[in-house]
Amino acid sequence: MTTAFFSLLVMLALAGFFLARYRASRVAGGDFAGMHSLPAYHGLFTATLVAVPMLAVYLVGSSLVTILSERAGLAELASEISADALKRSAALREIVNVAAGSHAGELKPEVAAAAAAYSLARSQTATAVLAVGALLGLSSLLWGVTRVSMTFRARNAFEAMVRGLLFVCAAIAVLTTVGIVLSVAGETYRFFFDPAITGKPSVGNFLFGTEWNPQAAMRADQGDVKTAYGFIPLLTGTLLITFIAICVAGPLGLFSAIYLSEYASPRVRGIAKPVLEILAGVPTVVLGFFAALTVAPLVRGWGEAVGLDIASESALAAGLVMGMMIIPFISSLSDDVINAVPQSLRDGSYALGATRAETIKQVVLPAALPGIVSAFMLAISRAIGETMIVVMAAGLAANLTLNPFDAVTTITVQIKTILVGDQEFDSAKTLAAFALGFVLFFVTLALNYIALRVVQRYREQYD
Repeated sequence: MTTAFFSLLVMLALAGFFLARYRASRVAGGDFAGMHSLPAYHGLFTATLVAVPMLAVYLVGSSLVTILSERAGLAELASEISADALKRSAALREIVNVAAGSHAGELKPEVAAAAAAYSLARSQTATAVLAVGALLGLSSLLWGVTRVSMTFRARNAFEAMVRGLLFVCAAIAVLTTVGIVLSVAGETYRFFFDPAITGKPSVGNFLFGTEWNPQAAMRADQGDVKTAYGFIPLLTGTLLITFIAICVAGPLGLFSAIYLSEYASPRVRGIAKPVLEILAGVPTVVLGFFAALTVAPLVRGWGEAVGLDIASESALAAGLVMGMMIIPFISSLSDDVINAVPQSLRDGSYALGATRAETIKQVVLPAALPGIVSAFMLAISRAIGETMIVVMAAGLAANLTLNPFDAVTTITVQIKTILVGDQEFDSAKTLAAFALGFVLFFVTLALNYIALRVVQRYREQYD
């Protein structure tokens, strides 16, 4: 259905564009100065008028096709299968596989009947959606063409549609964020307050506990529930590795941005910047291998050479490699921000007798401070959310320590560990992952607020 629907949409939109533009040219009769909108705007208005309602029909219709076809397939099976969520999900997968011709093994008669009903319902509903879309698109096309006149404000109408589309895109981005927060908040509420969930800690024990061992909380003879879900070790490990990473990436990224924007020749900049940005495209699992197989043994060897006891998996190794990973974020964004500082500010500083270094320190960097702080915050957020490097280089041990030579873990690593494989979302251990994500959201929000306050305090504004 998708291919046929969008092919029809494109054809009708193009037809509407050319027909409306042709009609507008005929109506103007060469007197375009007396026409409110140029013929191209009449064409764009009609094409948009066709495309928007057809897209709406597709979005609603595709969901209806799936719902109605699944209902038709399940109606051929026993009622107890539809009543049980697990059995219903398994039956639907089998029905879809049979309908797609990818089923292997013995085929039960009732499943074959269900697949036939599913295919028939899907074909009928898809045809109905295609017909409704075609009828609505054709009606919009005809209406748009008949609207063409010397006084019709096609440009204003088209721009209003574009503004509406931009608003919808912005609203989707905002609502997506709100939806993510609400979904995580709902599962977090269940973790703390749902009486059906056993073996869960209190809010205070979770936020201020100093031990993280959810597996022990599953059995009463292994640990105490009140102390098994302590968030502090995970927060400490996350901040420790992130601090090491930003200590590596911050100076290297900022200084490389200053060099590329203020000192490097165009030829050097044209070569060095793309090469530096390639580092951002290296998969994190590859960096994790590099950290586990090269950096971690190297760090441990250096420690043994000077008499330090460094674990085979350490926060230092993970932080060093993570710092390498986020260098391009700081360097590229800071370089763009520094280049955006008006050249007139530099010229004014030079005219007053300042050197290049003094101009960079006292004029360029203060003017670019908001953008540089944003680059650092993006890099910090990227480091906080990193998982694979920490798993492979720092381990899974939730140790409460600030020693970079010890093995630690992070919040995101524990979320990954808890939710790996098939999990039932009715246990304290599984729901703890949502509580971690919810608290991590507020930790990141607090860091962004601090960065905003720093920018407001130290930024310099120029006319």
